[in-house]
Amino acid sequence: MILPLYLGLPMWANQDWQGSLYARHAKTDLLADYASVFSSVEGNTTFYSGAPKAETVAAWARQAPAHFRFCFKLPASITHDQRLTQLDDVWSFLAALEPLHDRLGPTMVQLPRDFGADELPKLEALLAAWPAHLPCAVEVRHPVFFHKGAAEKALNQLLITYCANRVMLDVRPVFSTPAEGHAGLAHAQQEKPKLPLHVLSTGNFPVVRFIGHIDKTINTHYFTPWKARLNLWISQGKTPFLFVHTADNRESPEMARQLYNALGELADLPPLSAFPGEAQNLLF
Repeated sequence: MILPLYLGLPMWANQDWQGSLYARHAKTDLLADYASVFSSVEGNTTFYSGAPKAETVAAWARQAPAHFRFCFKLPASITHDQRLTQLDDVWSFLAALEPLHDRLGPTMVQLPRDFGADELPKLEALLAAWPAHLPCAVEVRHPVFFHKGAAEKALNQLLITYCANRVMLDVRPVFSTPAEGHAGLAHAQQEKPKLPLHVLSTGNFPVVRFIGHIDKTINTHYFTPWKARLNLWISQGKTPFLFVHTADNRESPEMARQLYNALGELADLPPLSAFPGEAQNLLF
């Protein structure tokens, strides 16, 4: 089953979600509970720790339903240390995920902030050899790719040629106000790159990473134009992936639900299931 849109969070394991997304004392099988509500997840852990162990992948395969999609990131050792020069390591990483290949959304290639136009041949070599049955998404952070000049045109043409998806990182909400003593917001502003938003679908699986504010009205304001764009892509037969963050991610599940329901006012989307933690609370 292919969904019209996949909705997810940056992770599935977060103790702050106990009592809401998860039961208050939940400790195991969090992925199964997560996947009962959300249809995708960013696999950020692989960026830092590399390929997961075989038994870990097997456990994920048992817990995740057939419609669920994992969107893992290539390890930083490949993108940042090796700078895409050792493609055998890419294929080894994808091979480690073999039990999940029917449940892989776009694998994300997050490039370093200093990976500029002169290194695009390395990206092209990767995309030219990328397995055709696995979608790919590329997130660039060098300012030259946001100036609408020759470098950005070359990048976009490269992605279109290989049907790779350009990750759209929307940091406007989180940078819309000063942190004003809020530790989570201050950390998010320090961690996320302050880059312009360029909305462009270069492949069949547009990837949107929406980095929300602690103020819900600010998030609603910035998400409103996304509703029409996401609905347009769905009507064109594309399959968007929407990943929702908040400043400290404590409110990410609830914000994702609110934005999804708002999008449902335009797009024909299946309803989200109740959060397992909320359903348990109703029993007591």
